[in-house]
Amino acid sequence: METPDPKTAADALDDDELRALSAHATEQTYQKSVVVVNEGDQSNTIFIILSGRVKVFLRNAEGREMVINVLGPREYFGELVIDEGARSASIATLETCRFMIVTKTDFKALVVTNPDFALKLINRLMQRVRALTDNIRSLALLDVYGRVARLLLELATEQEGRLVVAEKLTQQDIAERVGASREMISRIFKDLVTGGYISIEHKHITINRDLPQRR
Repeated sequence: METPDPKTAADALDDDELRALSAHATEQTYQKSVVVVNEGDQSNTIFIILSGRVKVFLRNAEGREMVINVLGPREYFGELVIDEGARSASIATLETCRFMIVTKTDFKALVVTNPDFALKLINRLMQRVRALTDNIRSLALLDVYGRVARLLLELATEQEGRLVVAEKLTQQDIAERVGASREMISRIFKDLVTGGYISIEHKHITINRDLPQRR
């Protein structure tokens, strides 16, 4: 079992919750770049990530994607099936992933019998609503550079006195997360690297100094 990222640890399932859910669960492994859930699907299962990472995304009729979240070990997705509705987004693996798959019935039983877990679920849903609100605000009020700067600062953690984005991101990954073209991201990164604001090595991004307010 992988440990959760410190940024998501508050949302992750603890050992007792994992044990309670595993009693009637099945495990399944998916290779990288496999779509696990399609937006609009009807299903009665919840997925808990035991290892690996997935992206939560929307896709339009032309095939353009907008990534709205990335989830890692001990996080879960699919809990909205509790209301009998369709899947609200698609999920695809970013690397080989191992999942624990739980039925809606067993998941609801844990919610009903475990008030602490029920409260955590409510808090997580509220955090997701806030995150979506922030994303909408970013798309509506920030230009592409502003959205890129916001994303980098959100993902960066301090390592030996430097801000480092530990996640390996391609320019296409970033384009999908901020709702822009890869070409636009390429131009922005070229300017930031030339200005010494960031450096990139093996797809790891280091923020060397405060990013400019405007590009």
